[in-house]
Amino acid sequence: MKLLVGLGNPGLKYAGNRHNIGFMALDRIADDHGFAPWRGKFQGALTEGRLGHEKVLLLKPETFMNLSGQSVGEAMRFYKLTPDDIIVFHDELDLAPGKVRVKQGGGHAGHNGLRSLHAHIGPDYTRVRMGIGHPGNKNAVSSYVLRDFAKADEDWLEDVLRGCADGAVDLVEGDSGKFMNAIGRRVNPPRSSTAQPKPDTATDAPAPKPQPKADVKAETKDTRSPLQRLMDKFS
Repeated sequence: MKLLVGLGNPGLKYAGNRHNIGFMALDRIADDHGFAPWRGKFQGALTEGRLGHEKVLLLKPETFMNLSGQSVGEAMRFYKLTPDDIIVFHDELDLAPGKVRVKQGGGHAGHNGLRSLHAHIGPDYTRVRMGIGHPGNKNAVSSYVLRDFAKADEDWLEDVLRGCADGAVDLVEGDSGKFMNAIGRRVNPPRSSTAQPKPDTATDAPAPKPQPKADVKAETKDTRSPLQRLMDKFS
């Protein structure tokens, strides 16, 4: 059994925040893979289903971000899981918007949700780091992550979330490479092999047909008199 955790803050006020991209990822996985309805448990929202051959729990802690570890720790102990069974989806300031990376273990890098998880279950869980970009000033981070995604973010965000759902089976089966490829196919879809490149008018235009050289002798009219031509012949 695997426990997939999405980090965020509960309530409509925060639903569209950059900080809630982990919640968004789990919602998309649950919808696309036909999970059971969400129910309240372990200080959070929980649903159950299957991804491939694996039974999977999805958990969105509702303790607010800074106390996420309380909810996750409670669920982990109840199901007798280890940190190796837990995969956490969270926002990542140090990745550009639309970039996703999978990481096993490591530090919390100041992320309050991860900090709480470290305190309750240790650092040895898998993270799906979902890039949201950085505001450029560390003093602006708090307000940045607690603001909704901009309208300009809608396309790449939709692609990333759909990619996470596409690759969810590979992720729980331990193939992070295939999971990343699934996201890549959404964010940067391959070009059709049947598409024909547009001709480059600077280089692909047909060469002009060569024009025949003029026959100068044929085209030059002889204006000499017969007498003059005779004299010129013997001069």
